[in-house]
Amino acid sequence: MIRYAITDPKYYNLDYLKSLDNKADYVLLRDKSNKDYKALAKEFINATKEYSYKKILHQDYILAKELNAFGVHLTSLGFKDIKKAKELNLFTIISTHSIDEIKRAYILGADAVTFSPIFKTPNKGEPKGLMALKEAVSCCKIKVIALGGIVTKEHIKQISLVNAWGFASIRYFVKD
Repeated sequence: MIRYAITDPKYYNLDYLKSLDNKADYVLLRDKSNKDYKALAKEFINATKEYSYKKILHQDYILAKELNAFGVHLTSLGFKDIKKAKELNLFTIISTHSIDEIKRAYILGADAVTFSPIFKTPNKGEPKGLMALKEAVSCCKIKVIALGGIVTKEHIKQISLVNAWGFASIRYFVKD
């Protein structure tokens, strides 16, 4: 099961990025508030070249290609950009919140989806739960990454039992 770390500006620093090398398979540089995401993305790619995790940029597939990132993570409003990202040979993940969105992502050629929220998480609404995740995993042949409220090893064990391709989290990767 893949481990997908999502960065948060509160924790973002070089020591944190280094610590992820032993914990994550994929790392998403996500910072919705940064006015110069391009500069931050360049710093991220350059500072993490020696680390084994795959680098994913948030939303900007053109920048992801320019900086030789492994892929792009599109928001749930980015379905129209899946084809464009795939044409640039980027591993393409899109955020989803329903079975219909997962099926649409699959039809449009996305490599993977995040499906959320699985567990209770601040400001993200009612959790979907493990049964909905199980349905998501089995609805079509796309990689499903569980997201939302994943903070313990027990959460990860529960996710693995429904055969999700992986899990994504911010808080799981910042705790000791």
